[in-house]
Amino acid sequence: MNFRNLIMWGLIVLLSVGLFNLFQEPRGAKIQSEQIPFSKFLKEVDSGRVVQVEIQGNNINGVLSDGSKFKTYSPNYPELVGKLSDKGVSIVASPVEDKMPSLLGVLLSWFPMLLLIGVWIFFMRQMQGGRGGAMGFGKSKAKLLTEAQGKVTFNDVAGIEEAKEEVEEIVEFLKDPKKFRRLGGKIPKGALLIGPPGTGKTLLAKAIAGEADVPFFTISGSDFVEMFVGVGASRVRDMFEQGKKHAPCIIFIDEIDAVGRSRGAGLGGGNDEREQTLNQLLVEMDGFDTNEGIILIAATNRPDVLDPALLRPGRFDRQVVVPNPDILGREAILKVHIRKINTGPDVKLRTIARGTPGFSGADLANLINESALLAARKNKRVVTMSDVEEAKDKVMMGAERRSMVMSEEEKKLTAYHEGGHAIVALNEKASDPIHKATIIPRGRALGMVMRLPERDQLSVTREKMYSDIAVAMGGRIAEELIFGYEKITSGASSDIDMATKMAKNMVTRYGMSKDLGTVAYGENEEEVFLGRSIARQQNMSEETAKKVDAEVKKIIDTSYERAKKVLTEKIDDLHKIAKALLVYETLSGDEIRDLILKNIQPAKLSKKEEESEDKASSAIDSIGLKPKPAL
Repeated sequence: MNFRNLIMWGLIVLLSVGLFNLFQEPRGAKIQSEQIPFSKFLKEVDSGRVVQVEIQGNNINGVLSDGSKFKTYSPNYPELVGKLSDKGVSIVASPVEDKMPSLLGVLLSWFPMLLLIGVWIFFMRQMQGGRGGAMGFGKSKAKLLTEAQGKVTFNDVAGIEEAKEEVEEIVEFLKDPKKFRRLGGKIPKGALLIGPPGTGKTLLAKAIAGEADVPFFTISGSDFVEMFVGVGASRVRDMFEQGKKHAPCIIFIDEIDAVGRSRGAGLGGGNDEREQTLNQLLVEMDGFDTNEGIILIAATNRPDVLDPALLRPGRFDRQVVVPNPDILGREAILKVHIRKINTGPDVKLRTIARGTPGFSGADLANLINESALLAARKNKRVVTMSDVEEAKDKVMMGAERRSMVMSEEEKKLTAYHEGGHAIVALNEKASDPIHKATIIPRGRALGMVMRLPERDQLSVTREKMYSDIAVAMGGRIAEELIFGYEKITSGASSDIDMATKMAKNMVTRYGMSKDLGTVAYGENEEEVFLGRSIARQQNMSEETAKKVDAEVKKIIDTSYERAKKVLTEKIDDLHKIAKALLVYETLSGDEIRDLILKNIQPAKLSKKEEESEDKASSAIDSIGLKPKPAL
């Protein structure tokens, strides 16, 4: 790419120099030769001032005695040569030539213009991605996939069995259409894959390409969007023309929401280019000109913004949901991704699947890859369960920032803050079990208490939400109880933000407020204007908004008091966890429960920690971390 840029700059320099020389008038052009009348020329010859002449036909060029040059045109004057000879003038004669421009001269004269045309064509090809240059605006960018480009089959797709069954039927129809037409069934026009990011929508489309013995075209929704109105619609027409030539075939459009958004949405009105492209797509899918044998498969994680006309039967007949996998699906996905990894005997996929609720297929693939990279960094030959756990902590909580310098006072504040979260979580029945607590900075957080549900949660109870808000308040309350109100820190900002959002959803979306009832308030409608997302609220009067704010504050205050009561009664347990975190920096959920319930100290993690235990304990005593009575 750098070499191409260098050539481009060289051409620009040559073009500039050529244009400069083309239009630059030589300085000596006016004084080079003076045109004089023939009569004056004869007088100069008679006076003896002419030194040398060059006669070419009727054209005469000469030099005077003072060195100045002249030129003139001679009529038919036979005595001229004799007269010049009598005066002693040096005479040079040459025949008349028909001066035709040479090829080199033509090239040199046209070089700047040709170079300018070449640069213009180059830039036009760059704007169009090299597809046909200036004449390739309306050409489709759909790529025809072949088996040589890495074949993916349904065996490589796991955890989304229902979605696989839906698309398997499409593949079977393409392979044996008579089986379905025998009963009068028609092939579906399109299938829309809907699901969160990373659940395997594109992978499923690749598996369809691998399973179906038909041509498979793939294109992104953004490839239709151009700066010129009508280009996208032309590309849609060209794409379907290519599909007709290869029918029966499958066309896959990834991220279709880039071109299929609802028409007329937004504060600034609709986008003419995108709307024309969408209109052409709607016509091609189910218009007067039917495209038999072409199945359109699209993927999106924003079905709410798609145009309703795109989702009606006859266009996208099927909407296939590709959700996050459950525990069995996660285990199946892990089996697929761990095939190429050398694992130790202690790696249990069911255990990993149980400890990763809410993970998508992409998250699990990243988890396995991270564990392999960690094992390779430690020069291991196999990936062990400890590597997987370390990778899981990195994926869920962020990378450790051990190089970050924290003072003893900041460590102490962080230890009690995280200890407050842990104590409240242990004493709230509806709270998820603690997975790990750490005061090692990870990501943007100085510390963290990670909780994991025991099983996949499809819905959340009111009791669970109150418990989560109470746990979120535990860190701030612990700071206040131990250090006083004036010493509380900004570390609880994310906790307060999470609690406020959850309480607001309880009131406005989930109908969990007795005073406001089971009514949805303040439906957020996001609109994009000048590149910025603007959220506006509707269906809520000013009086209702005040009631909502009061209910939100009431929920948070109630949870705050619950957490404060727990920490006040369990102040000794808070000191235990804070001390343990200052010594060991990271505690697992089992270690925290053993420490609180059985007073068992956490196991040493390394010899280095054993050697530094006395030093750490003395440091704790020196900053006054002694158990305090309940306040």
